Amino acid sequence: MYKRVLVPLDGSEPGESVLPFLTDIAGPLDMTIVLLRVLEPLAPTVIDAGRDTVDDLPARRRDAVEYLAPLAIALRARGIETTTTIRVGRAEDEILAAARTEGADLIAMSTHGRSGIGRLLFGSVAEQVLRHAEVPVFLMRHTRRRAGTPHTTEAKR
Repeated sequence: MYKRVLVPLDGSEPGESVLPFLTDIAGPLDMTIVLLRVLEPLAPTVIDAGRDTVDDLPARRRDAVEYLAPLAIALRARGIETTTTIRVGRAEDEILAAARTEGADLIAMSTHGRSGIGRLLFGSVAEQVLRHAEVPVFLMRHTRRRAGTPHTTEAKR
C-alpha cells in the first residue's frame, strides 16, 4: 500500500483540487503527504527604459514557504503527517527527482484539464510526470462541477 505520497502544487486552485481526496484517505491509510512546490527559473524580461529585471529567487522561495505552510498545518490538524519541500528547476524534472529523493511511492496531482491547442501550447507537466515516473501516478482532473452534483440535464428531471 502507498505510505508516502508526493503532491506537487503550483499555487493554483486547480492544482490543489487533489488535496480533499487525499485528506479523506491519508489518515485511515496512515499516509505521509509531501507537499512540493517547484520554482521554475524565470528568464530576464525587458521592461520600460530597456532595463532587465532578474529573477528574485529568494523572494519566490519565501512566497513558496508561505504558500505551503498553511496547507501543511491544515493537514497536520487532521492528524496527517505532512512535510514540505521546495525545489528549483523544470517542473516535470523536479517532481520526478523529488519523488526519488523523498522516497515517495505515489505521486498524486491535479491536472488543469487543458486539451487541444491549450495543451499543445502550454504542454502538460502531468503528462510528462505520468510518462517518466518510476512510481505510480494518480491524476485527478480539476473540474468546476463538484463530484456527486448532477449535470444540468439531470437536475431538470
